[in-house]
Amino acid sequence: MNIRFYNAKILQTAEDHTFYITEGELWVQGNRISYIGAGKGDGAEDGKGTEPIRWEREMDVQGNLLMPGFKNAHTHTAMTFLRSYADDLPLQDWLNQQVFPREGQLTEEDVYWLNILGIMEYVTSGITSNFDMYFFPPMNAKASADTGFRTVQTSGLNNYGGTVELMEENYHIVNEMSDLTSFIVGFHAEYTTSKELMEGVAKLAQKLKSPVWMHNAETKREVEECRERWGMTPTKLTDSLGMYEYGGGGYHCVWFEEEDFEIFQKRKLTAVTNPASNLKLASGICPVKRFADEGIALAIGTDGPASNNCLDMFREMFLTSTLAKVREMDAACISADEVLYMATAGGAHAMLLEDCDSLAEGKKADLIMIDLQQPNMQPENNIVKNLVYSGSKQNVKMTMVNGKILYEDQQFHLGFDKTEVYRRANEIIGRMK
Repeated sequence: MNIRFYNAKILQTAEDHTFYITEGELWVQGNRISYIGAGKGDGAEDGKGTEPIRWEREMDVQGNLLMPGFKNAHTHTAMTFLRSYADDLPLQDWLNQQVFPREGQLTEEDVYWLNILGIMEYVTSGITSNFDMYFFPPMNAKASADTGFRTVQTSGLNNYGGTVELMEENYHIVNEMSDLTSFIVGFHAEYTTSKELMEGVAKLAQKLKSPVWMHNAETKREVEECRERWGMTPTKLTDSLGMYEYGGGGYHCVWFEEEDFEIFQKRKLTAVTNPASNLKLASGICPVKRFADEGIALAIGTDGPASNNCLDMFREMFLTSTLAKVREMDAACISADEVLYMATAGGAHAMLLEDCDSLAEGKKADLIMIDLQQPNMQPENNIVKNLVYSGSKQNVKMTMVNGKILYEDQQFHLGFDKTEVYRRANEIIGRMK
């Protein structure tokens, strides 16, 4: 589909990870951005072709903002069924007493519908792709392909379910299913996974030349118990097993030690911070400034809707910034531009979505429109700071993925009746014991 956006403010990404705004037009042809500039609405007139472009739609943006979609770099989407179900518990009790027993009752069809519910929430928050870890990866991928959403997956392999062989099978199924679906090697965490399984993960990553991802140093207890078992931190242990020959990273990365930072820097790994989840589970505050100072790549994730409980990147950006300032007792320790970069390009790079990281000619058309004509976006002293410090889901007017509008003016265009999705989600949790 060819769509012309005009009268737009367009947020573009500079090489130094800051942002700048241009005004004019952005054209989408098929699933890619074909032009950004002054524009006159005609490809031939602007030197973009010999024949005028036939537009299926021409949209007056009315001075609002087009920007890259958010990349939610750590999710467990199908956990929507446990939203507000198992709250106010520490991580280990939350997992073992509430989450794992209910997850064990899920079917493949359940996971399909619960993913669609999560995708609906993603697009309302301007999220155009997510990095998911959950059961039944082919069903997760089918939900994304069927709705037109973009999902990268990794494995949640652990002692309670899955095998390295099944992970390899899912790797090929998901990567070959759709342009919207991909898979990266991973496992749940050191504290849920035997050394034998972790060694198998490392060998598979080397065979497939894949990065490796896992929950890492989320709680102080996790790190202390890993030291008791192996005499080293989760980061050092997994590095010693040969996990990171092709990169990867960790989710949470709260309780890092000196050697952990050195390994992440040396292996060019990414740390994904999940501030709302870490606060709600009282896990701690990620040392974002230290990662940034060491030149370690950063991204932002919501974590799952059972531990957050909402899938809102505006809230995560605000918390990432303000918690870093409080942790360091330095209001200048991290800028709004740095945080917005983490939430967009940082996540895209972690997910290997290099053609979805910014708005530029030739990039995939994964973009959102922000309503600047609301009180929380005025005055326009600094639009980037408005996004990070006062932005809200209410400002998302449109979400486009792969050149297709999935959400516009509070209406979903995902191919599913929202009432049917809600009904199925409530039925699923209603039958749980």
